[in-house]
Amino acid sequence: MNDILQSLPPGTPPLVQLKGIAKYFPGVIANQDVDLDVRPGEIHALLGENGAGKSTLMNILTGIYQPNAGEIIIDGYAKEFASPLDAIAAGIGMVHQHFKLVQAFTVAENIHLGWDKTPRRASAQKLKARTAELAAKFNLQVRPDARISELSTGEQQRVEILRVLAREARVLILDEPTAVLTPAEARELFKALREFRNRGNAVIFISHKLDEVLEISDRITILRGGRKIATEQAADCNPRSLAKQMVGRDIVLADMRQRPAGAAPISVEPVLRLDAVSALGETGLSALHGVTLDVFAGEIVGIAGVAGNGQRELSQVLTGIRAPSSGQILVDGKPVTRANAADFVEMGIGHIPEDRLHSGLAPALSVTINAVMREYKKPPVTTAGLYRPGAATTLAKDIAEIADVAVPDFAMPIRNLSGGNQQRLVARREMRIASKVLIAAYPSRGLDVGAINTMLKYIVELRDAGAGIVLISEELEELLNLSDRIAVLYEGKIMGVIDNDKVDIDEIGLLMGGRQQTKEVA
Repeated sequence: MNDILQSLPPGTPPLVQLKGIAKYFPGVIANQDVDLDVRPGEIHALLGENGAGKSTLMNILTGIYQPNAGEIIIDGYAKEFASPLDAIAAGIGMVHQHFKLVQAFTVAENIHLGWDKTPRRASAQKLKARTAELAAKFNLQVRPDARISELSTGEQQRVEILRVLAREARVLILDEPTAVLTPAEARELFKALREFRNRGNAVIFISHKLDEVLEISDRITILRGGRKIATEQAADCNPRSLAKQMVGRDIVLADMRQRPAGAAPISVEPVLRLDAVSALGETGLSALHGVTLDVFAGEIVGIAGVAGNGQRELSQVLTGIRAPSSGQILVDGKPVTRANAADFVEMGIGHIPEDRLHSGLAPALSVTINAVMREYKKPPVTTAGLYRPGAATTLAKDIAEIADVAVPDFAMPIRNLSGGNQQRLVARREMRIASKVLIAAYPSRGLDVGAINTMLKYIVELRDAGAGIVLISEELEELLNLSDRIAVLYEGKIMGVIDNDKVDIDEIGLLMGGRQQTKEVA
């Protein structure tokens, strides 16, 4: 237990108590009889599989949802939050996984937007000065006059946190805060969270990364199936025990590079090749520079690198979403010209995009339509030019069953599914069409430990069936556990391609930082 918790006077009430919270949606019990107390001066982690009820519980605490049963107690007094404004007024602030910043506005403008303490006639210079003062107060380094669109993901997250803290939040809720951060940015975040905690405030920390949960938290609450399983002292836990409580069974993480008997061999010739490919990014500037990369059937090529170094553009070029500005793409040795994403599907190239909700799915459309959208022109979904709704639903149910996704209503919008279920559905949909190659961009991002293990097994099964895999990930351990070769991407360039049997972690680290390697690579 940390010093702040030990120094609390006897009888000090929790900052937050949730008692007997229940929330129901049609056909779904999201929360049932959940108790949670968060004390002053603690970082309290909230763990659970995708769909375990974590987000619903926090949406209740922040006034987005109203509970069907139970009560919210703040500083010992019962409260009802009719809206997020009520929760903010009570000192409860949340930074969501998907940021809610105005991209065209400056940092200072975003900090002051919609804040009742913003001066009515403040100049841009005054807002900038006030933002700098807030940043210094909370030890969160930001650039007040920079536009949000110019910032890295880590910088945007600091702006979101500063917005919440400026409004005098005493309880800060963070949803998957390190999912898009570099290790260095994560360390800076943890430092800021500890300082916030040490001032007698509290943090609710939602994450699937068990090692970082154990590093940063004082206590840990585990949800499973919408119910609370346990609250433990972090010092008494280890990753294996937490994983077992989350999923209700032991999770065995095997070395997935081992090939079973009967697995397809690695092909002699590449099934997919980039030859000196360059491409422009969204801003019109060059994002990929002369990339040459071979992908063989039956192998996994890992792409390592810090986020924002051309990974998105690389995945889009490999799947026909973004056209190269120069160079050549070859599939089965044949140049691909004037192709679009649909043509790449016809060639047997599937794509698990990094942003599943906006790039991989149509959130407002049904589960059925999203599950079959890559095959809607083909039988059985469409025959003789006619769309067959019944056949589409049957196929969607088949895909959901293979993906182990429980869907209460296939006509409901897919955005109503948990993030993990969305990800598994997208993965299985894309694997159906990836007869030659699967481009998997951050396929385990935001998934819990059990779902990650399942997702990676999907990818290995496809490799063993003879497809080539391009696995883009920020998790070096994941790349080492799956890849046959690892290519390191830095500022749109391939710095080196290393055979996994000859991996030097320090060498990969140098390459990720833009340092040229000093020894020969495979």
